[in-house]
Amino acid sequence: MSPAAPSSFQLLPGADDSPVILHVPHSARDIPGDVRAGIVLEDEALEQELDHITDAHTARIAAEAAGLCVATPWRFVNRLSRLVVDPERFPDEREEMLAVGMGAVYTRTTHQGALRPEGFDPEPLIERYFRPYARAMTEAVADRLAATGRAVIIDVHSYPTARLPYELHGEGPRPPVCLGTDSFHTPPELLTAARKAFAQCGETGLDSPFGGTYVPLEYYGSEPRVSALMVEIRRDTYMTEPGGPAGPGLHRLATALAELVGAVPR
Repeated sequence: MSPAAPSSFQLLPGADDSPVILHVPHSARDIPGDVRAGIVLEDEALEQELDHITDAHTARIAAEAAGLCVATPWRFVNRLSRLVVDPERFPDEREEMLAVGMGAVYTRTTHQGALRPEGFDPEPLIERYFRPYARAMTEAVADRLAATGRAVIIDVHSYPTARLPYELHGEGPRPPVCLGTDSFHTPPELLTAARKAFAQCGETGLDSPFGGTYVPLEYYGSEPRVSALMVEIRRDTYMTEPGGPAGPGLHRLATALAELVGAVPR
């Protein structure tokens, strides 16, 4: 593993008997200097791009929720911007977001301008950051399976009120809370619990404008003891867009997330 890799993510321990992992992949803005050198945007334009692409304050939502839970969930938090690597993309041709230059290593911006130079080789970043992250998340899930007999991954994201040009499926509803599901890994009882928990935050929708869940590839589609749900929060419900401060809605969302975690049997 690269010496830089361990500091690029953090596993925050929870209760020994909790199967829940709150996964926060897109909350950070940090970009190492050598990675910044490979981005063609000027500093001001890069800050604007970070405003649009970062799921601002989602690590804080997860942290506050964890503090409200009787049995503290585990938290796996990406400490680097998704402009370094996006740990939730496929690292190869399976990734549909390659069509808009936003695979595991982005080459285009949210508004489809150039982010990295033509012909940029993503492999060094994938080796340095993506693979260690994937291994560590796989190990975190394996640890919950060994300790509790199952693992429940709750992905904590946010999305902009207005559709951005990079969105492939942004023409549908944009509810206050979008729940992303997987036909294999999202059991009906987890979805029901999420709908109930987030009812206090307004309407909930399914898989629009973003769908699916994150499950480490070692378990994806094959291990029914791994459950997963993506929680996508519309940003105007808790912050000033784009990239501004959080508001009072953050506590309400953290309380709802804590209720969801509490509804998962131990």
